[in-house]
Amino acid sequence: MNPTSTIDLARISSMDCTQAARLLASVRHARLTGQRPRVLPRPVIEESWGRMLLDGVDPDRDFRSRLLGVEELETRRRASPLAEVMPLLRDALVSVADAAHHIMVVCDADGRVLWREGNSTVLRKADSLGFEPGADWSEGVVGTNGVGTPLVVRRPVHVFSAEHFVETHHQWTCAGAPITDPRDGRLLGVVDISGPLNTMHPTMLALVDSVAKLAEARLRENHLSALDRLRSVAAPVVARLAGRAVAVDSHGWTAAVTGMPPTDRFALPGSLAAGHTWLPSLGPCAVEPLPGGWLLRVEEEPQPLAATRVVLDVRGPRRWSVTVKGGSAGGWTHELSPRHAELLFLLCTHRKGRSASGLAEDMFGDPARTVTVRAELSRVRRYLGSLLAHRPYRFTEDVDVEVILPDHPANLLPHSTAPAVRAARRVPEP
Repeated sequence: MNPTSTIDLARISSMDCTQAARLLASVRHARLTGQRPRVLPRPVIEESWGRMLLDGVDPDRDFRSRLLGVEELETRRRASPLAEVMPLLRDALVSVADAAHHIMVVCDADGRVLWREGNSTVLRKADSLGFEPGADWSEGVVGTNGVGTPLVVRRPVHVFSAEHFVETHHQWTCAGAPITDPRDGRLLGVVDISGPLNTMHPTMLALVDSVAKLAEARLRENHLSALDRLRSVAAPVVARLAGRAVAVDSHGWTAAVTGMPPTDRFALPGSLAAGHTWLPSLGPCAVEPLPGGWLLRVEEEPQPLAATRVVLDVRGPRRWSVTVKGGSAGGWTHELSPRHAELLFLLCTHRKGRSASGLAEDMFGDPARTVTVRAELSRVRRYLGSLLAHRPYRFTEDVDVEVILPDHPANLLPHSTAPAVRAARRVPEP
């Protein structure tokens, strides 16, 4: 008989811990040996197990990565925007974690453990697993877990007992939620609560997710304050200029503008330096540094020729980019948000074009969600400009488009739930 039900957290939490662990162990064993399980694993766990099997992660024993040295760990801590919100994370989670016999763990976007605090007994147990500052807890190293898996799927994940791919982690339960940078959507890392198997509580995931959202809100407040400081410096400078000019922070957010309609944000290349550059939304610009940002003065010259090549790189599990090459635009790279990576992959797949309703069906399974699609494509055009045409949406015919895919289709944009991306992940039967 085919399995007719799927495990969910409510069902697991209502069971005795030992009984739930035994059930999950039987499901995992069936998956690893090709047998028919009694019930289906949760989809997020099933997909993660599939990635682990493709990546060759050993399910029977753990792998310890090289720990970061003390200096390298401190350098990462200082460079991480998460350092700004560590006081908030401590206040919200450490006392709760300690009382519940858990620990709070904060990792960067690479899965490296930057901070770890909480119950002293549990900290010692974590040491025995190599779950310590400087360790790499990305999915491809230690298997399905509450740090690495949220980094891949970009949403909160609770992993209980034998849902961990590696057997040595089965005595643990962990709940992790990603934290993204509100300035550019970049993934900053994960905050995780972990503890022994018998300490599981179904509300832990909701708590961690709420605190992650509070951290993002605090980062947003800090960004607005920094933008106000830049505005106080830039506004008098811009007001004295003739022609078109804009002052932006390092992420392209506008602080002051003259000679053109105000825009919330301008897409900047991956690296920007004083001198001259070309931006799709502005054309040729002179770039001058400001305290906390840049002054972009538009050079009134003929519009440069369009770029001749666009390279979409979606081979990684967590980072994706689009690179524009050739023509007067020179070359520059822009890191993509998860949604824009999906959209551009679909446009590369449909070179003859796709209507808004077609893209809505590809992304959401609902052709009526055209407003969302059009809004996202208008944001994409801020950095690709005339390289994208519409009616239907497509790359222009004179642009050579290249897509760099992962080694295996199953690893394509693993965060994505878009029907068309899920279909592209499936390997045809031989």
